[in-house]
Formats: sequence, C-alpha cells, structure tokens
Amino acid sequence: MNDKYAALRSNVGLLGQLLGQTISNHLGAEFLDKIETIRQLSKSSRAGNDADGELLVAMLAGLSDDELLPVARAFTHFLNLANIAEQFHTTSRHCEEQVCAPDPIDELFGKLKASDATPEAIKAAIEEMKMDLVLTAHPTEITRRTLIHKHVAINNCLAALELSDISEREKEKLLYRLEELITQAWHTDEIRKQRPTPVDEAKWGFAVVENSLWQAVPDYIRNLDERVQKNFGFALPIDAAPITFTSWMGGDRDGNPFVTSKVTEEVLLSSRWVGVSLFLKDIKQLTSELSMMDCNDALREVAGDVHEPYRELLKGLRSDLKETLNYLSATLQGEYTEARDLINRTEQLTQPLTLCYESLHDCGMSIIADGLLLDVLRRVACFGINLVKLDIRQDGERHGDVIAELTRYLGIGDYASWNEEEKQTFLLQELNSKRPLIPQDWQPMPDNQEVLDTCRVVAKTDPQALGIYIISMARQASDVLAVQLLLKECGCPFRIAVAPLFETLDDLNNAEEVIKRLFAVDWYRGYINGQQHVMIGYSDSAKDAGVLAANWAQYRAQEALVALCEANNVRLTLFHGRGGTIGRGGAPAHAALLSQPPGSLKGGLRVTEQGEMIRFKFGLSSIAQQSLNLYTAAILEANLLPPPAPKQEWRDMMDQLSEDSCTEYRGMVQHEPDFVPYFRSVTPELELGKLPLGSRPAKRKPNGGVESLRAIPWIFAWSQNRFMLPAWLGAGDAMGRALEQGKQELLTEMYQSWPFFHTRLEMFEMVFMKADEELAKFYEERLVPQELHGLGLSLRNKLKQTRDCVLQTIPKHKLMEEQPWIKESINLRNPYIDPLNLLQAELLSRSRANGEQICPTIDQALMVTIAGIAAGLRNTG
Repeated sequence: MNDKYAALRSNVGLLGQLLGQTISNHLGAEFLDKIETIRQLSKSSRAGNDADGELLVAMLAGLSDDELLPVARAFTHFLNLANIAEQFHTTSRHCEEQVCAPDPIDELFGKLKASDATPEAIKAAIEEMKMDLVLTAHPTEITRRTLIHKHVAINNCLAALELSDISEREKEKLLYRLEELITQAWHTDEIRKQRPTPVDEAKWGFAVVENSLWQAVPDYIRNLDERVQKNFGFALPIDAAPITFTSWMGGDRDGNPFVTSKVTEEVLLSSRWVGVSLFLKDIKQLTSELSMMDCNDALREVAGDVHEPYRELLKGLRSDLKETLNYLSATLQGEYTEARDLINRTEQLTQPLTLCYESLHDCGMSIIADGLLLDVLRRVACFGINLVKLDIRQDGERHGDVIAELTRYLGIGDYASWNEEEKQTFLLQELNSKRPLIPQDWQPMPDNQEVLDTCRVVAKTDPQALGIYIISMARQASDVLAVQLLLKECGCPFRIAVAPLFETLDDLNNAEEVIKRLFAVDWYRGYINGQQHVMIGYSDSAKDAGVLAANWAQYRAQEALVALCEANNVRLTLFHGRGGTIGRGGAPAHAALLSQPPGSLKGGLRVTEQGEMIRFKFGLSSIAQQSLNLYTAAILEANLLPPPAPKQEWRDMMDQLSEDSCTEYRGMVQHEPDFVPYFRSVTPELELGKLPLGSRPAKRKPNGGVESLRAIPWIFAWSQNRFMLPAWLGAGDAMGRALEQGKQELLTEMYQSWPFFHTRLEMFEMVFMKADEELAKFYEERLVPQELHGLGLSLRNKLKQTRDCVLQTIPKHKLMEEQPWIKESINLRNPYIDPLNLLQAELLSRSRANGEQICPTIDQALMVTIAGIAAGLRNTG
C-alpha cells in the first residue's frame, strides 16, 4: 500500500500481530510459523512468483485433517480484523486528512450554489426528500451477532488509541483490551449451529437500529440542518424525517415457508416492544434533565399548576410507556397481564414532546429545546413508536391459488384457467361489491389458508406499523387487483400500497403496460389516491438475462414508468431491490443513484439494504452517518442537477448490447448441456446448503434446477471460487461485437458522458479486480470431471475477452484507476483470501471423496472458508 494508507496499514498490522499472539498462545509457536509461511507464500505467489504458488498449493494439500480448521480460522479471523481496521479508517482523523473523498454534502452544496438551481427549488428538494431504507435478511450475513459485538468493541478501542493525548498507561490498557477481545473471538465458534428463525433475523435488524441507527439518525439530521442553514439560510422543521426505515424480516414470505402469519404478528409486536423500550430510556433522561420552572400557557394548561411542568408532563408519559412495555412483554410471552396497551400511536409521543419544545423556545431556552429534546423528536419522526415499518411480500402465484380454489368451491369456474380480461372483470366486480365473497364455513387448503391469515393480520394491524405489500413475480394487472380483493375480503379497513415487483426480463419490459392497464381502471385510480409504488428487481432479472441486458431493461422500465405516472399526474415511488454484489444491482450508492434515469427519484428513494451490507453500511454510528450523507447528496443531485437523457444512438447501442449479451448468456446458462454439471462441480453451491445462514431455503421450489435456485446462492457460489460469472457473462461477446463493428468511439463517448454506462463499466472493473482465472482453474482441476474442462477453458477465455473489451472502451485507463481506495482494499485482502480459496478447493475435494459419510472436521473447516472468503470479498450477496 502507498504511504497515504500508513495509518490503516499500522492498524491492520497491530490487529494481525495480536491475532498471531492469540494463535501462538493457543496452538503454539510452530503452528503460527506455519500460518506465517502460508501467508508469505501467498503474497509472493500473488506478486507473480509461480514457484512459491506451487509450494503454497503443496503445503495446503499436505495439511492433516486436524490442521485444516485452525488454518482456515486463522485467515478468516485476519480478514474480519482487516475489515474492522478498514471500516474504522474511513471515519478516522487520518482518513479525513489524507484519504477520504470530499464530504459528499459539502461538495454537492458547492455545485448547487454554482448552478442554475433556484433557492425555491433547492428548499423544496431538501424539505421533500424521502429515503426509505428497507432492511432485509437475505442469507449473506455470515458473521454471528456475538462476534459482531466484539468487532464493534475492537473498533472502539482503535478510536481511543487514535487520541493524541492518551497516556502510556491508558494505551497499555487499550492494547490489553484489544488482545482480550481478539482472544475471545478466536475461542468463539464463528459458524452458527442452527439456522436463524425469521424472528431471530428480525431481532438482528432491531439490534442494528438500537446499537447504531438510534444515535446516527439524529446526529445525521442535526449535521444536515446545520449545513443547510449555513449554505441556504433556512432550517429543517423539527419533524423533518428525510430518512425512515422499513424491514422485510418477518414479513417476507416469498419462498420462505417459515414466515407465517403468527411470525409476522410476533415480529410486529417485538418491533414495537423495542421501540417503546428505546423511547422509554430517552424519556427517562429527558425527565431527569428538563427541571425548568418557566413554561408557556399551553404547557401550563396541560401540566397544571406545578413547580416543574416539563417533568410533570414527561413523568406521565414515562409511566404510560412503562405500562405499555409490561403489556407487550406479557403478550409476547403468552401471559395474562392487567397492564394496558397505552402507547400505540406515534402521535402520543409527538404531542407532549412538541409541547415541551415549543414552550422552551417561547421561554427563551432554545439551547435546551434544540439539544436532546430535538434529537428525541427526530427519532420519533424517523422511527415512530413501531421502530421500523414491516413490508409484506408474497409470490403472486399464491394469491391466484387462493382465488382459484375459492371460485372452484363456489362453482363459478376456475380462476386459474381464465384469461387476463376475465380475471380483471371478476376481480373488479367483486372489489365493487358490497357483499362478502368468502363464505364463513369455507376451509381452504393449508397454503391458501396461510395467505388469508396473513391478510387478516394486515387488516387488524395499525397502518403506522406497516410499509407496503409487495407481489413477487408480478406479471399482470390482475396480480395487483387480486391482492386488493383478498385484503378487502379479510376486512382491511385502510388502504395499503400494493407494489408489483417486476423481476424477469419479460416482466420489466412489460411493466409499463401493466401499470397503464391499472391506471385505466377507475376503481384503482381511486384506491391509490395519486401514489403508485413499483418495485424493480435486480437479482432475478440478472439471473434470467445476464447483467447487461437486465441493467438496460431496468433503466428502460423506470424511464417508461416515470413518463407514464407524470402523464397521469401520479406520484411514483420506485423501489429498488438491490443486493450487495454487482450481479444483484450492487454499486457504490452515490454512483448507482446518479446513474438512474432522470426524474426517477422525484418520488423519493426506496431501496433494499441486504445481508452483510447492512453491517458494512450501518453497523457503526459513524459509518451509518457517512452512508446517509452519501444517499442524501445523490438524491438531491439527481433531482436538482439531473443526469442527461441518453442520446438515441446511445439507446440503439444499448439495445444491441442488451440483445447480444442476453443471447450469449442464455445460450450458456440455459442451453449448454454441460453448464449445470460444471456449475455444480466447480462451485460449492451444493455445500452452501449446509451453512445455516438465513431462515429461507436456497430454492424457491425444492426439486428444481438452476432456474429455481434463488439469485443469492447462484451468485454467492460463483463468488466463492472467484469466477464471478453472473456479474460479467455475456457482456464480453456483446461489446466485442460492437468493437468489431467500429463502435469504439461511440462506446467511449457513452462511458465519458452517460452516468448509466460509466457506472456499468466501473462495476465490471471491480468484478475484474476480484475475479481470478487461475484460482477458478484450480477449482476446476481439483473438482471437475475431465470431460467438462473444455467448458471451463471456454468460460475463462470469455472472462478475459470481457476484461479486454471493457478496458479497450475506457481511454488510457487501468483497472480501478478512478477508485484507488477500493483497489487498495482488494489488494490488501488478496494474499489472505487466496489461501482460503486454495484450501476450500482442497476441502471440497476431500468432502466429496467421502460421499455421504459425514466428516465434522472437514465440514466445519469448509464452512469457515466460505465465511472467510465472503468476509474478504465483502459484497458477496
């Protein structure tokens, strides 16, 4: 690493040295020497020394079964510690001085002042800004919660060591604490023994709010408010909520049989329990601090003639929160209680706190009003009494199954066999009907009963606790109307936004037509009340058509929906179902948002934050504030300084690239007879099922092949062997054909002038930095039958071709030249990930040689390598 990363290198070295001491203390100096030899050989091999590469392979192959697990653990722990050091570095003082990019909000405000944007437009954009980040439990968060807590504590120690006036005694104490934490982590089993339940996943999400976001959000808004006042002369309102949080944990039942209506009920109650308990702590502190005597008439009228009116008001609120917490605790435990559910609406917090705030201002105590009290008011505006809203997601086919069984029972035909016109006619007739459709004595099949039970849970839940209802694999207008009919029949007394999720290439291309048909229905226009939500699927579209074709289909679908909603005077909120990895729409947030079609963020941003990316972006308060600043700057820039609409020749080029890449991708994945056997043998896809990552099964349908495999394990498996195939397959052939046609100048112009295409090529660059043909070839040699090796050679040639074509398009450019920090990060990790890859191939070979026989040591070591490679590559899911 170069000198400007000296502070990071120093922290990585310190943590690595303490880990080495821990390993030596546990397993002896001789074993530590072996680890160091492996590390040095890996480093030398990565630098191009083939002889040392052969020695490394031989050394790992020669490990005894007893040595496999400790070696895998040593490199995995080092990568986790490197992640901690790097994450800390991005918020450290050294980073601010030497490494970090300019603050995105300061940079944007400078651009805005120099632009043609009017003060009125800037004010409106800032005040109307809405970001809804949706936390999901996709199974790529490998690290156990118990280890995450230790990692946070290590980060805090590094922050304390950075202080310049620390005494020698304090430094020794912190170093001792660091070694203690690293030793605790080393002696902790890093692999869960059981899959988490959906309720466990939800609790993990609540912990992120409690441990990080609870402090990060008011700090972020306070900081934003100060900069808005300084630059533009107006203040954010006290109830400003530019950011809110929603969750899928316990609400996403698409393909997850473990998310039941009872689970959803429990998660909704648990979410409010956490919210009430956190607000209770805040109110206790405010009660202690707000001892002032002077108040305005409005507060005096409510508090009465008492000496300390603020305390009097807050003591009543504190008492009600305590009783509510007792009620929720007893309910969750299935116990009877005389406690009452007193605080169940956000307004019950907002009103008394606002009364205190206004009184303090009226009485000349603004400095008190704008301290902790304002922070609590902003927490109320962001989180509400329910902490996070819960989305409900279900596969569209399941709703159709319920209605089909019902129509057959009623003797009016088989809904499943009707065409789209017949379905819509029936659904609208029943939506407008005053009589119930579902007979009281009807007992549907268990799966269909579960869908109805979920709708009944929605119907009896406070709408403040709910986000939106998402229909997976939505294909027709009837998919949306079917959900609205089921909710009506289950007695839902309020309107909940129902969002179709367009996931495959065909569905994305058909999205405009589906929404257009819905807008043509008077009943529907009345129901949505001028607000339409649509979810864009990144994962399954890329798995279906390849990443280049999927990206272009996503762009065009958004563009068409924006135009359609503007023409119909409907506010559109696009919901981006992104994953962390490139093959699932992952990209640095700022670049990703600025590459969206013009106008697509006017209705606000709604985006999934998935798996391990939640921890990387929001696991620490300081990191969370950085992430929120990036989102804020990107949304404001996209709305106030929108990117250019693409020229027609750029569109034509993308149409060609999309078609050619999709043909090549599908030709390989769907039509090459040897592809599936090659995939199953060269990746740990089958073994991933052993890893208890998330509550959801790896396949939508238990007996299906690759087509039924979820996008996450599909991509996760290819990242493990460093082939990264879903993130590039098809793109090289398409770009190669365009270059052969003399289109290099056009492609270069698109790269230089169109954010969408620029970001796409930057993402390819990151993939090429992480992909490694030699490692992929090593997996093949150890694991794949000889007759399939020709396919492997062909695929590796395609990866090389894709890399060459992308670099040919970018003038005078080297890989990751514009993102040196990411480049350095990858280079730092490679010497530690490489041994894990080589070891994983060795372990897969031994495990498969054992057949059905279970070998706990090999299986455990294999799981650890999977965890370690995921930690090293970071955005794996």
